Amino acid sequence: MRWLTFDCFGTLVDWRHGIRTGAELLFPGRGEELLAGFSRHEPDVQTERPTARYADVLAESLRRACADAGVDLLPDDAGVLGTGLPYWPVFPDVRAALATLRADGWNLAILTNCDRDLIAQSQRRLVVPFDAVVTAEDVGAYKPDVAHFRRFGASFAPAPGAWVHVAQSWFHDIRTSRALDLPTIWVDRHRQRDEPGHDAAAIGVHAVVDDLAQVRAALATL
Repeated sequence: MRWLTFDCFGTLVDWRHGIRTGAELLFPGRGEELLAGFSRHEPDVQTERPTARYADVLAESLRRACADAGVDLLPDDAGVLGTGLPYWPVFPDVRAALATLRADGWNLAILTNCDRDLIAQSQRRLVVPFDAVVTAEDVGAYKPDVAHFRRFGASFAPAPGAWVHVAQSWFHDIRTSRALDLPTIWVDRHRQRDEPGHDAAAIGVHAVVDDLAQVRAALATL
């Protein structure tokens, strides 16, 4: 059995759009600023609260971003991101690429910093079925912790070379995957490959692609 594991939010689902749009609903014109603040705070919240439900992580990260921006977030509005998450859009390249990879004989799995209820609603939008899902709720930790990878490996015992991880987030996924010596494809959606600290060759990333449509060709080179 050959396995492809994927991060979900940022790789398959447009996480930035979801955060930005949710913030814009509350504070028109401030969405990009609050997205930047959210991105700064979320890793800290996940580290501080590894067993928190993801909806609570979203809410606390938004609270901190709003405090930085000096905007008044009403208590009842802090849940806007968790409420909107099931409607965050899938990247346009995703469904066709996943269908092709499944037709090629790959088993598909998701390793996500999310809860079972929220990822189930996102899978509805992905349309293409997945064979396994490992959530932060399952393992009591958030990536970049290795717990998702350890749980998947222990559950399915893929043969050496028969498990490839595909993800966008350098912080949450790529460095951890390579530290575990997994074949890794970086979906560099935001063209970060030339930025300091993102040297794919230095850590042995096996392929760098722009979107999911290029994954099939990248797999042929592994």
